[in-house]
Amino acid sequence: MRYSYLLFDADDTLFDFPKAASRAFAKMCQIHGIPYTPEAYRIYHEINLELWAAFDRGEVSKDFVVLERCVRFLKAIKLERDPVRCNQDFLEALGRGVYPLPHAEAVCRELRERGHHLYIITNAVASVQRNRLRGSVFADLFDGTFISEEAGAAKPDRAYFDYVRRRLPCLTAENALVIGDSLSTDIQGANNAGLPCCWFNPAGKPRREDLRVDYEIRSLRELLEIA
Repeated sequence: MRYSYLLFDADDTLFDFPKAASRAFAKMCQIHGIPYTPEAYRIYHEINLELWAAFDRGEVSKDFVVLERCVRFLKAIKLERDPVRCNQDFLEALGRGVYPLPHAEAVCRELRERGHHLYIITNAVASVQRNRLRGSVFADLFDGTFISEEAGAAKPDRAYFDYVRRRLPCLTAENALVIGDSLSTDIQGANNAGLPCCWFNPAGKPRREDLRVDYEIRSLRELLEIA
């Protein structure tokens, strides 16, 4: 066993987040009488991406992001609705959206059987992520979950990984591997923390020259040859 501790990102690494988000958005529209069209979702999605990018850069808080995206979306489509209620209903629906990515369950189950310790490291909204994990096939496969808003810091900040290390004192740069799809949060975070990393890159996106990528995989099944 090369790495005893495997630190997995959740969304777009284990979970199909786009599918969960689009279905949660449709449910929110249904509840609030908002016409659900591909164009409406495109507008929301672009606003959401822009705000989360600002969060990743440390410019805004997570609480700001999750509400402001509804405020800006409603303004963009020129409808008067309560953005607080829209946000609450979206998050509730998102918490029920559990769609594992291909091979995710089987790979995690085999890694667990081999004796690896599996943990989730995520910047997602705590209530949403815990609800999703509780209702997922991963509930009994992971030893714990580290969520940024509970840590007081977010990936890629080294302080977030320091928080994880304080709770896993046996974790070292020799026995841990960070696995994630995001160069800006997962891989940059592993670089900042001095931890080995595996970039899950199913779409074959180009690397960043300023980042160390120890492993790159297109399918989660490849992780079985690495860990």
